[in-house]
Amino acid sequence: MAKTMLVNSMPEETRMAIIEDSELVEVAVERAENGHIVGNIYKGKVQNVLPGMQAAFVDIGQEKNGYLAIGEIVDHDKSGTLTVGQEIVVQVAKDSLGTKGPRLTTKLTLPGRYVVLMPTYDYSGVSRRIENKAERERLRLAAQSVKIPAMGLIIRTVAEGKSEHDIKRDADYLANLWRTLTARAKRAKAPTLLYRDVDMVIRLVRDYFDETVEKFVIDNNEIYGRVKDLLTFIDPESSERLTLHTGQDDIFSYYGIADELSKLTERQIDLKCGGYIVIDRTEALTVIDVNTGKYTGHNSLADTILHTNLEATAEIARQIRLRDIGGIIIIDFIDMEQEEHRQIVLKMLNTNLKKDRTPTNVRGLTALGLVEMTRKKVRQDLETALYAECPCCGGRGRVRSPQTIANSVIRELRYLAAKGKLRGRIIVQIHPQVAAIVKKNIPHLNRELARQLTVEAVSAMNIEAYSILAGRE
Repeated sequence: MAKTMLVNSMPEETRMAIIEDSELVEVAVERAENGHIVGNIYKGKVQNVLPGMQAAFVDIGQEKNGYLAIGEIVDHDKSGTLTVGQEIVVQVAKDSLGTKGPRLTTKLTLPGRYVVLMPTYDYSGVSRRIENKAERERLRLAAQSVKIPAMGLIIRTVAEGKSEHDIKRDADYLANLWRTLTARAKRAKAPTLLYRDVDMVIRLVRDYFDETVEKFVIDNNEIYGRVKDLLTFIDPESSERLTLHTGQDDIFSYYGIADELSKLTERQIDLKCGGYIVIDRTEALTVIDVNTGKYTGHNSLADTILHTNLEATAEIARQIRLRDIGGIIIIDFIDMEQEEHRQIVLKMLNTNLKKDRTPTNVRGLTALGLVEMTRKKVRQDLETALYAECPCCGGRGRVRSPQTIANSVIRELRYLAAKGKLRGRIIVQIHPQVAAIVKKNIPHLNRELARQLTVEAVSAMNIEAYSILAGRE
């Protein structure tokens, strides 16, 4: 599976994209104005303790207090109940989502190139993505050999094939970093930032850049130099795959993915066979519906449905990853009568989801034939980052019809007249579509209200907005 990683950077924001086999599969945006706080470690101060919720709110110096659940506190910290004013070292596990503040944990992790250090949790393990049994055993023994006493260590996927010396060097670096943080925490006054996770580009090198990446292209000379120096230090041979984009065209347009980015919020995504999927988002979950569309198949109805569902599994997995959809996801595949076909579709869905680095869990088919799954939600999804709520519909996706608005205007005119609040000439300013309807009612409204009514069409007005102006003759 050939991969290309692209980085487009300017002072205001950095964008990254990952292309697999000529297909866009992952996009992320990081802006200078709000930055990235997931992974940051803070010395915070407990502001409020809620026994009924088994949680506390902690001031970490951000706009919103962080939420710390009792389950996110390591065992040795549970001996004493949290109290208001208590200072505690926490890490951001999830970004602020909507009205909720960041989610915190005291199960701290420090990710390196080959290992993840867990300084408050005594454990060792190997990434599940390393499937070769012999290699897993070798790395498991290496982890036990280099692990610092009373600290945890997880071997990352990128460590596959690396020597114990490389792994130990990474673990020692992280252990020294933790000692520095511990010393800083003792001196610092809460709330304060103790450790800031690296920026997006360095995270790309740390978390994504492995032997499957054929090209890593950056369009910013300063960032290219930083990455070049880093790769030369950690893996000199890999730096040969790093490229500086110097063309006049935007890097995303040059690689043909600009159009794909503009489609990221479309509800309907067409399949190559002629079918399509529809993605609808709610606050609680995401629903994905599969339809045959124009596809009529060649043999039987069952084969047509199976082919459409199988093709949909690949596109669903890609869209979930591309749009960074998290939380509960419900997939409504086309009904399949044969149990064998259901199992084939489930297996293919799981296979396609394995390409996603974010943990997913497919719970199987419900009694109604729906597939339930979850995907870890760490930060705001791409749609939330790029788009704001519509000022016309308020996020509903629909606005009231012109007839509905016209009826509301007439109803309010009658209410104001009954209250004696209409005096002299009446002017109603409304959207042109609504004005066309209200104007038809002017003759009988003039008689009913015993006033002269004038309707002014204002094209710049929101279709749901209107103004009623009444005064002296």
